[in-house]
Amino acid sequence: MNDALGRVLMYAYYPSPVGLLLIETDGEALVRLAFPAADGAPRLAGQGSVHDESALREPLDRIDAYFTGGLRDFELPLRPEGTEFQRLVWRGLLEIPYGTTISYAELARRIGRSGSARAVGAANGRNPIAIIAPCHRVIGADGSLTGFGGGLDRKQWLLRHETEVLSRASVAADARRLASRCEAMAQA
Repeated sequence: MNDALGRVLMYAYYPSPVGLLLIETDGEALVRLAFPAADGAPRLAGQGSVHDESALREPLDRIDAYFTGGLRDFELPLRPEGTEFQRLVWRGLLEIPYGTTISYAELARRIGRSGSARAVGAANGRNPIAIIAPCHRVIGADGSLTGFGGGLDRKQWLLRHETEVLSRASVAADARRLASRCEAMAQA
């Protein structure tokens, strides 16, 4: 399928722990990473899109590394299509650190649009590049998990996954520090 700029899109699927993800590129940047539909059925690529895993090898490898706990920042070229405001919100998502959450109001404040929490929520809900532009890290002001295009069960899974990865990294770092101290004491 040609996108709005006339480029041919290439796609691949990634079998993730949260369902079969659709990933699309224009050959230069990612334009879409979509969760399965609410009923679990995979999202369909646009008519005329070309299935080409080789064009998506790097993003697929990075997504795999994310799900296995070995990657926190994707650092991939992205080209989401949306309004200027939506793209501002999506850029703001990229600044939310791995394993943390912020409220819609906080995201609005961070992008210089205080008082626009509802508009930020709407833009967040239209994020075409899920996980990589981490819309799952935005929660309600009271700390509750609120609206998520991929489903609240997936949002909860992604947040728990990131927390567990950080916890394992912290335990491993503590173990290395303790081993280093023990070694130093043994040499003293």
